[in-house]
Amino acid sequence: MPKMGESIMEGTVLKWLKKEGDKINEDESVLEVATDKVDTEIPSTCSGILKKILAEEGEVVKVGSPIAIIDSDEENTSDDGLDFIDEIEKNFEEVKEITYQKPDASTKKIKSESNRFYSPLVLNIATRENISLDTLDEINGTGENDRVTKYDLLKFIEDKNLVYEPKIETSENNDLEIELKEGEELIEPDRVRKIIASRMVESKKIAPHVTSFVEADITNIYKTRNDIKENFLKENKVPITFNPIFIKCVADALKEFPMMNISFINNKIIKKNYINIGVAVALGDDNLIVPVLKDVDKLNFIDLIKHSNDLITRARNNKLKPIDLEDGTYTISNVGSFGNVMGTPIIVQPQVGILAIGTIKKVPAVVETEKGDEIQVRNRLFLSHTYDHRIVDGALGGKFAQKVAENLENFNLKSNISQ
Repeated sequence: MPKMGESIMEGTVLKWLKKEGDKINEDESVLEVATDKVDTEIPSTCSGILKKILAEEGEVVKVGSPIAIIDSDEENTSDDGLDFIDEIEKNFEEVKEITYQKPDASTKKIKSESNRFYSPLVLNIATRENISLDTLDEINGTGENDRVTKYDLLKFIEDKNLVYEPKIETSENNDLEIELKEGEELIEPDRVRKIIASRMVESKKIAPHVTSFVEADITNIYKTRNDIKENFLKENKVPITFNPIFIKCVADALKEFPMMNISFINNKIIKKNYINIGVAVALGDDNLIVPVLKDVDKLNFIDLIKHSNDLITRARNNKLKPIDLEDGTYTISNVGSFGNVMGTPIIVQPQVGILAIGTIKKVPAVVETEKGDEIQVRNRLFLSHTYDHRIVDGALGGKFAQKVAENLENFNLKSNISQ
C-alpha cells in the first residue's frame, strides 16, 4: 500500500481492477483505494504477472503493508522463484492480523445480492441509520458506474425524512454519559470531520499560534481583472480568478523570506528549496481539504492559473490523487470567499505559517496623489498571517505579511499574463 498523502496512514481496498494471472504493465492501474480524503486508482510500480492478491476488497490496509505479489520476470515460466513467493505469503499470513484492521459487522458485506458495490463509508452511514442493503439497491447513484456516494445516501435520508433517534450515548473520550434534553439530537461526526478535529487540536498543542494582520489595496488588480476576464476566458478556456494571483504573490514573498518556507520537526529546521503551496478548499459537505500546488515558483502565470483552477475543481469533485495532498510548504485559506473580513487559521503541521485572505470590500480611503491627499473608493482586503511562534517571531511574521500585501498592490496583471 503506497503512501497517499501526509497524515494518511491507511487505505481501504475498494476494487481490484486486475485478477490473479493477469499481465500488468508498469504504471497501469491495478486497484481502487479509498482514504479519508480521496478515492484513487493505484498504478503498478513494475510490469509483470499478478501472482497473488493479498488484500481483499473492503479490507483496510496500513501504508507500507503488502497488498499483492507481482512476478516482474515475465520470461520466467518455471517454478524458479516460487519458493520466494511462498515465503512472502507465509510471512504475510503471520502479520495479517496486525497489518489489517478487520472490517466490522457493518462493512463485511461490501456487495449486495444485486452485486452492487458499496464503499465502507456508505455502509457505515447505512448501518447507523438502519438502512438495509435492499434499500440501498433502490437508491440512484451518481458516482462512477452508478455507485452510490455519501451524498446520494444523505440526500435519500433527507428526502425520506429519516430522523436520528435521540438516545444516551457514551463519549469516546471518557465514560461520561451524554443525556439529551428535549429539542436536542446527537449527531455522529463522519470520519473526515473527526480527523480534521484531531489534526487541528494537535496543531494547536504543538505550535503556539500568533496572527499578524495587514491591509492591502488591490484596486488595480480588481479593475484590470474585470476588464480582461471575458477575453481571457475565450482565449485560454479557463477563468481568471483571484486565487492564482494570491498564490503568485505569496510564492514571491516566500522567495524573499525563505525562513517561512520551512518545517520545524524535533526542534530541527528543515529548509525547503522548493515552493509547494496548499490551498484550503471547502467541500460540499462543509469538510475541508488542502490540495497542494507543486513548484509554484517555476510556473509561468498562465500555467499557474490553469494548474490552480484544475486542482481546486478536482478537489471539489473528489477527483484528487494522493500526490495532490503531499509535500506542502505553506498554505493559503481564502476565507473571503465566504464573505469573511479576516480569520485566524490553524497551521497545517509541520509547516510554520498559513495566510487567510479576507473578502474584497469597497471602502473610502485616503490616497496620496500629486495634488495631495484625496479620499477615493478603493478595493481593499485584510491578510491574516498565522505563524508558529516557536520558530517565527513577530518581526519575520509581520514582514512576510506586509511583503505579500506589497506584492498584491504592485502586481501587474497584464504583464504577468503576457510573459
